[in-house]
Amino acid sequence: MSQENNKDKLYYVIIALSIVLVLMAATLYAGSIGASDRSSENTMQMSGNAEMMVVPDTATLSIGVEVRAPTADEATQENAAIMNAVIDELRDIGLQDREIQTSRVSVYPVYNYEGRTPTIEGYAASNNVQITTTMLDSLGEMIDRSAAAGANQIGGISFTVSDEKQKELREDLISEAVADASSKAEILAENLGVEIIGVKTSSISEGTQPRIFYEEAVARDAAPEPTPIEPGESRVSMSVQVTYIIG
Repeated sequence: MSQENNKDKLYYVIIALSIVLVLMAATLYAGSIGASDRSSENTMQMSGNAEMMVVPDTATLSIGVEVRAPTADEATQENAAIMNAVIDELRDIGLQDREIQTSRVSVYPVYNYEGRTPTIEGYAASNNVQITTTMLDSLGEMIDRSAAAGANQIGGISFTVSDEKQKELREDLISEAVADASSKAEILAENLGVEIIGVKTSSISEGTQPRIFYEEAVARDAAPEPTPIEPGESRVSMSVQVTYIIG
């Protein structure tokens, strides 16, 4: 009788273990089906773009002085005197020290190549500063007063849209770019006979395309009228990439 009870108990244990194994297998199978469904989602990628023309609020301008003298010391001292006078003029207009940055300083020999052997006939000293300012209405005055003070390397003006102004435009550009992507995706989905049921991923890229309007050097004898400088407009753009889930 004891052996029969043991056999019955073993029988029930085997059945219970079998049920557990079947349930585990079913759970794993369902999970694998779900993962397979998710990995095989049908998707459609679409880009959206938005741009607008804005008046730049920042200008960059190069102003420099180059002089020649018999000795390097004389060239350096004369250059420093003229450059200090130029910087004083710029400060007098209203530029802050943080808006005036030295970009290049050099002293080098000037050679005479007329004979068989080149000879040094003097030295040249050059000093350039880069101006970055939002005082666009004063650019002409900066050029004229710098030239009058002795600057003889002026030019390379470029206009850009500052980071602060771009941030102000960012929200509107994002909305327009997303709307553009959504509109194109809906048209494509309708023509393909599918339905957009969600968004899987999205990303944003943005940029500006500043224009350069003034590059010529300015003569030392400034004109009676202020040099005219027009900033024009710059294009600010943004694009989005959206991956839609379709069904």
